[in-house]
Order: sequence, then structure tokens, then C-alpha cells
Amino acid sequence: MSSTTLPLKRRAPVRPARVLLHVFLAGTALAWLAPLLWAIFSALRPYSETSAKGYVSWPDKLTFENFTNAYQQSDMLHYFGNTLVIAIPAVLLTLFLSSCVAFYVARFDFRLNLALLLVFTAGNLLPQQVIITPLYRLYLLTDLPGITASGKLYDSALGLVLIHVAFQSGFCAFVLSNYMRSLPHELTEAALVDGASVWRLYWQITLPLCKPAMAALATLLSIWIYNDFFWALVLISTGQNMPITSALNNLSGQYFTDPNLVAAGSLLTAIPTLIVYFALQRQFVSGLTLGSNKG
Repeated sequence: MSSTTLPLKRRAPVRPARVLLHVFLAGTALAWLAPLLWAIFSALRPYSETSAKGYVSWPDKLTFENFTNAYQQSDMLHYFGNTLVIAIPAVLLTLFLSSCVAFYVARFDFRLNLALLLVFTAGNLLPQQVIITPLYRLYLLTDLPGITASGKLYDSALGLVLIHVAFQSGFCAFVLSNYMRSLPHELTEAALVDGASVWRLYWQITLPLCKPAMAALATLLSIWIYNDFFWALVLISTGQNMPITSALNNLSGQYFTDPNLVAAGSLLTAIPTLIVYFALQRQFVSGLTLGSNKG
């Protein structure tokens, strides 16, 4: 009885280029995570310890006291509410207006089709800092009774909502128009034959098919608007009206600032963006990968 031996499978040789690639990717990931890890490390240490031993030292104890103090001292719950008053209407209004523009550009043929889309996307090419002075004066001169005590767009939540809608609509219209062009035209043509109106084509046929793209954009918009610091600093002057990102200045004193306390407040501020991302993670990833595969 003869025994047969199977040939051993040889391992593919490890390529130096692949090793360098993995080392580069690991180093890049650590470089991106380093500030976050350092903030967590600082937030867990008392200021008295870091002032005596320095930040580059082995901790004697780690505590959550800074997080408790940051939440209480900054009145964080109130400023979270201010941020929601700004972010939720801005996201919903941006998605609605940009989807209307995208639907008109993608599903109707006319001569100025591309020019109209370029007008909306051109606003993203303009640096926001360029229009600080004219926009500031415009907000001071715009009278809207009932908005604030002074009746001005300046120092009001509506002012921030409008500026976010204006700057984010171009990008969303560009993304949604490209996505709507990939939808089969037979659906809308069949609905037109059945007598469907333009609003019904948009609201009941096209928009439900755009849910993955809308979810991806909603995630991005929520994070961008929530994390905005620039416009809130320029267009809000009253401390009680500030969103959470600008309100972190409340943790900085006139003569003394506790960096550990500020780090804890910054980490608490970042929690809602993580919740939004993880809640819409599946839709976000599917929206980014749409059109990557054929068949």
C-alpha cells in the first residue's frame, strides 16, 4: 500500500513594498489619532498633577472629575439646545432645497441646465472668510420683526441657519443631481403617462429612491454644521445664544485657563457627532459607495 504525500503549498514571499505600505498606513492612523488620544489622556488627569509633573509624565491617578466640572460650569445642556435649534432646521432645509434643484437639473432638459448647477456649486469655491465684512453689515441692516429683540438677523439662530443653507446647498445639489441622473428614466416616464404631476414625480417617486444619498448627506451636514465655529463666532454676540462649539470659551477664564478642563469639554462636545455617525453609519457608507460597482 503506497502512501501519497500532498505537495506543501508555498507561502507567497512578503513584498517589501507591501510592508512599507502597511507601516505607512499604521503611522498615518496613529498620527490622526494622536491628538484625540492626547486630549483623552489630559482630560482624565487633574490640573494640579499636570502643573506639578508636566503633561509628558506618568499619571498618579485618572479621574472623570474634569468631565463633571466641564458639564456643570459651561451649562452645556443649554448650549446643546442652541445647537439643535440651528443644526436640525439647517440640515432639513438644505436637503429639501438642494433636492429640488437637483431634481429639476437632472430630470428636465433645457439649455441652461449645466449653467444653473454651476451657479449653485460656484459658492463652494469662494472662501467663507472673503464675505465676512459684507455679510456682517448685511445682517446688521436686515430688519425682521420678531426674530430677536433688535429685529436683526445678527445674533439670531435664523441668521446661522440661513448662512449654513446658503453654503451647503451647492455641494448637496451637485451630489444629488449626479445620483438622480443614475436613476432609470423609465420610472418618471411611466408616471407621466399615468398623469402624475411634477410634485408627485419628485416627492413620491424620485426622492424615496435617493434615501441612501440623502442619509449620507444628512450625516455630513449634521457633522459640519454642528462643528461650525467660524460663523457662530462672527454672527453671534450674546453668550446665551451661542452654539456649543463657541460656548466652550466659557471654560476659559480671563486670567487662567485649565487645559484639562477644556479638553474634557471638547470631548463631551464631540459625543453627539459620534452618535449621529454611528446611527447613520450603514446609510453613510452605502451612500458613499453607490455607483462603485456595476451589475
